[in-house]
Amino acid sequence: MRAVDADKLEAFVGQVITELGAIAAAPLVVLGDKLGLYRAMADGEPVTAADVAARTGTTERYVREWLAAQAAGGYVTLDGPDGDGANRYHLEPEQAVALTDESSPACVLGGFEIAGAVGSGLPRLMEAFRSGAGIGWHEQDPSLFSGTARFFRPGYLANLVDAWLPALDGATERLSSGAKVADVGCGYGHSTLVMAEAFPASRFVGVDYHQESVTAARKLAADAGLGGRATFEVAGARDFPGTGYDLLCYFDCLHDMGDPVGALRHAREALAEDGIVMLVEPAAGDTVADNMNPIGRLFYAASTSICTPVSLSQDVGAALGAQAGEARLRAVAEEAGFTGFRRATETPVNMVLELRP
Repeated sequence: MRAVDADKLEAFVGQVITELGAIAAAPLVVLGDKLGLYRAMADGEPVTAADVAARTGTTERYVREWLAAQAAGGYVTLDGPDGDGANRYHLEPEQAVALTDESSPACVLGGFEIAGAVGSGLPRLMEAFRSGAGIGWHEQDPSLFSGTARFFRPGYLANLVDAWLPALDGATERLSSGAKVADVGCGYGHSTLVMAEAFPASRFVGVDYHQESVTAARKLAADAGLGGRATFEVAGARDFPGTGYDLLCYFDCLHDMGDPVGALRHAREALAEDGIVMLVEPAAGDTVADNMNPIGRLFYAASTSICTPVSLSQDVGAALGAQAGEARLRAVAEEAGFTGFRRATETPVNMVLELRP
């Protein structure tokens, strides 16, 4: 073993202490969201723990400790004591957007729900590491389903209609005039409903093998008054019904599938002759070294805990991983029979790929 460099050791331990503080604080973010503590501070006015407790029906002593923890982590801002000696806190506008505004692409709340789900599933994940078995999506902690929907929805609201679909050659025009669309692996259907709201002449079907997610999607469609434009069905990626689709969408899900080649092969058979596949995947380079950055770290972690086990639980078990990269996704598409493949656009978090028969 090489000699230990004391300065490097001190720096590494300092890094770990910082991250342990973030890990310990993560459940408190979920708590603040679920109890409405952040929303009670969203106006940006300075408040005491007693003020927040009164607005939320919670207990001042707990809120006092929560506020101190949040301020130490930079999630709320400490103003200092008022005339009575009680500390006052407020949310900066940027903090309020990230912690209360679910229409903003900066909203982070879903990510904390996902983190909680991963923590609760640790014993099963440890066993999977030993056995090599997978863990089905349906076997995960239920908060993963709602957390994933919340995590991706703001990005769909911000980008799907205004940037992603226009980047696909002719897609917006076809949707405006009336197209047949399937959203494969739709989960709670937020992506489906964003498109259905924007393109009333088109008809959309969301498909997912997970019954609970389909049930949630149907309710969201009914609540939004979009049941006539968007329907949801329980079906797998290799056997969903219908042909002649003008557009098939896969939002952050192909890498979770056990047989991505088979899924895209079925997509090619289900497409209209001049149809389009929109494949949205996490942003990634083609090598591990390319992904040594905060986004890569986040998605490698999610892939270890969620995406890879889900894929390994299915037939074939290709386990592409959430950081598969464009070159590997191109190889999957070409093996499935697609001849057209290009990166249409991207965000810091996602890449949008256009596939043509």
